[in-house]
Amino acid sequence: MGRLTLVLGGSRSGKSEFAENLVREAERAGKKVVYIATCESRPEDPEMADRIDRHRKRRPSAWRTVEEPLALEEALLNLESGSVALVDCLGLWVSNLLFFLPEQQGGQEEAILRRVRAFCRAASASAADVVAVSSETGLGVIPPTPLGRLYRDLLGLANQEAARSAGEAWLVVAGLSLKLK
Repeated sequence: MGRLTLVLGGSRSGKSEFAENLVREAERAGKKVVYIATCESRPEDPEMADRIDRHRKRRPSAWRTVEEPLALEEALLNLESGSVALVDCLGLWVSNLLFFLPEQQGGQEEAILRRVRAFCRAASASAADVVAVSSETGLGVIPPTPLGRLYRDLLGLANQEAARSAGEAWLVVAGLSLKLK
C-alpha cells in the first residue's frame, strides 16, 4: 500500500525542490523514482516551457518522467512496487480538470472533488509511495474573476482532501519547510 506525502507552498516557495529532496532520500534507500508531470509542454507557451525546462534540469536522468495532465489516478495505480512517485503538481491538475473535464450531472465542482478523492484512494492503493506537490493559493490576493475564485476554492478543498489522506503534510514558505502532519 502506498503512502501519500503532501507538500504545499506558494509560487516560487521552494515546494518542488523540497519534494524532489524527499524522493531523493527514497532513491538513496533503493527506490526507483517516477516523476509525474501534470503539465504538458506546449510550444505556444514559452514561459511555461521555461519553467518545465528548469524542473527537468534539476532532476536526475535516471528518474522516469510521465506526463499525465488528467488521469493521475490511473498513473498511480500503474506504478511498480519499490518505487516512489513525485506528482508535480496537483494545482495544475485541478486547473486541467476545470478546463477539460466535461460537464457532469451534479456539477463540475463536485465532479472535480470526486476525482480528487479518487486520486487520494489511488495513492493509498498504489504499489508505490507518492509525494504530491500542490500550490497553496488561499493565502494571497483574492482573484478578480469568478473563474479565478472558483479555482482557488476548488484547490483549497482539494488540498484539504489530500492532507486528510496524507501520512505527512508539509508547508514550504521562502524555501523553509514546516511539517504540518
